[in-house]
Amino acid sequence: MGNSASADAKASANGVRAIAIYLPQFHPIPENDEWWGKGFTEWTNVTKAEQLFAGHQQPQLPADLGFCDLRVAEVREAQAALARQYGISGFCYYHYWFNGKRLLNRPIDEILASKKPDFPFMLFWANETWSRRWLGEEKEVLIKQTYSGEDDINHINWLYDNAFSDERYIKIHGRPAFVIYRAHDLPDYKKTLALFREIAKSKDMPEAFIIGSNSHGSDLTGFDHILNFEPQLGLLPDAFDDGPNKAKQQRNKKLNIKSAELKVYDYGEVKKIMAARKFDYKFMPSVFVGWDNTARRGKNGIIMHNQNQADFKASLVRAKEMVKDYPDDERIVFINAWNEWAEGNHLEPCTTYGHLFLETVKEVFND
Repeated sequence: MGNSASADAKASANGVRAIAIYLPQFHPIPENDEWWGKGFTEWTNVTKAEQLFAGHQQPQLPADLGFCDLRVAEVREAQAALARQYGISGFCYYHYWFNGKRLLNRPIDEILASKKPDFPFMLFWANETWSRRWLGEEKEVLIKQTYSGEDDINHINWLYDNAFSDERYIKIHGRPAFVIYRAHDLPDYKKTLALFREIAKSKDMPEAFIIGSNSHGSDLTGFDHILNFEPQLGLLPDAFDDGPNKAKQQRNKKLNIKSAELKVYDYGEVKKIMAARKFDYKFMPSVFVGWDNTARRGKNGIIMHNQNQADFKASLVRAKEMVKDYPDDERIVFINAWNEWAEGNHLEPCTTYGHLFLETVKEVFND
């Protein structure tokens, strides 16, 4: 077992750990059957993608792993083997909890029950209401994220009893790492953090190392660390304006695209915008691989055109350099994402780029 999860985590501790964010929506669930149609998975959107202009890299189709189903143990093993081969230290699985109801939970449940794959992991609470926003219909709620003190207790107990206690679980200073998205949406996040500490003490377990995502606000006093989640689409001009305008037309013209409606941005320019932000606090960086969510939103999607290895590598190097002087266990760079196929944001090999972006990760983190 020389290649065990614990060995991987220890080997990475003296350097910088690259942790890939992982979407578990590649298997059908009853709720998605009801909301989107029988048999819906993320692949349903991916295969509907269309090329909207000359040179548009759609559809983005899987190579090595094919249209994989996360209910299959061999798929999960193959993903872990691929990630390990290319210098990734662990997966950060999105975790969905709605007042005691968990969604898209089968992959992580089977990973916990089977103890396979033997690969480090952590959880990232996707703390938000589900709506039909993929179709631009924000107001039609599918399942609402609600909060209560009782639910906090139930949630935290589940985490400690089922996930945090797993020997493969990624730890920072001996404490299980846990990310909370939209932490500002919690009615009293400091009270929730206190509950994490109290429940850990009652179980005689290490307190969770809780990381707040700053995507929708930056004042996260009280968290153990902050995740600077990318890409922050709100920084892009007209990102949420679905109608035609002159600014879009002029911007697209520079990219040789004739459209006043499509929201197309140069990949390298977006990387510069993200890098130019200044913060007065320490944070864990994340680096996005690409972005094109037209598979979900059609012509209303956001496209980062001219995706390339050089700009991706530069952003990884910058992030690695940023954390190199952090305390050992805090030297982490999150990569968004392992498999966000319908957002055009994936390290998993596709028929267009092959292993290019995985090779880049390996080059930066295994040097």
